[in-house]
Amino acid sequence: MREINFTPSGICARHITIVLDDNNVVQDLAFMGGCDGNHKGLTALIKGMTADEAIQRLSGICCGPRRTSCPDQVAVALKEALAK
Repeated sequence: MREINFTPSGICARHITIVLDDNNVVQDLAFMGGCDGNHKGLTALIKGMTADEAIQRLSGICCGPRRTSCPDQVAVALKEALAK
């Protein structure tokens, strides 16, 4: 298991924690700050998904006039983690 701690930018949440197993499958996702219900929904949707699939599905999603969103920032965190 690997825990990813990420400080997002451009969104309401202040911190994102993602847990990946040894096969890069999302086991858990947690946010500090932001919209609780949306984060619970996003967590329920991507648990069990590979990091690559989550990146593909979440990248580029915007929140209103912002150029990013909580899902997009999760994708950014996963991209950074897989690049290491």
